[in-house]
Amino acid sequence: MAARSEKPSYMTMIPLWLKIAYTLFLCVLVPAYWRMADAGPRNFLWFSDIALLATGAALWLENSLIVSTMAVGVLLPEIFWNVGFFVRLTTGRSITNLSEYMFESRRPLFSRLLSLFHVFLPPLMVWLIYVLGYDERAFVAMVLVSLIVLPVTYAVTEPKHNINWVHGWEGKRPWGLSPRAYLALLMIAFPVVVFLPTHLLLRAIF
Repeated sequence: MAARSEKPSYMTMIPLWLKIAYTLFLCVLVPAYWRMADAGPRNFLWFSDIALLATGAALWLENSLIVSTMAVGVLLPEIFWNVGFFVRLTTGRSITNLSEYMFESRRPLFSRLLSLFHVFLPPLMVWLIYVLGYDERAFVAMVLVSLIVLPVTYAVTEPKHNINWVHGWEGKRPWGLSPRAYLALLMIAFPVVVFLPTHLLLRAIF
């Protein structure tokens, strides 16, 4: 399903209360993360954080391309985050490192509660695509975004933060790759392993 045709200016497809509630949440989260996150403002280079902020813009603009692009970029990792989180929450077993920080007592509880955006963001993006339509340009757009974000993340962040895994996967670089060779591999892997399957699935469904 392609993006819906342009609507009259007096019509809106997204409830105003949702736009306001989401914006208020961002007004709380952004300064809190800026101050409390391990990487400070650089924490917003995570694809999931970029998607969180961009979805706010998509809500107000009712823009299919923005939300489609962010969905292509983060839906698959967000699903793994949620599976890991709820398995650990209900069984105590750890099956992925993606959400392990949610159970680290050294981290402020308020910060961890704010990170529950990972729970509501995926269904919200899917619902927005249902309402606004899926824009097939999203795959190319997300590839372009990643080709900018990944090198920037590598340049300005520290290995201990490993944002977007630019410094290694679970602390390691496969096959003894150099840091830059690993980054180049990552810039290929994201589009092939994450973005393309999600794009094909969303295009097929919507």
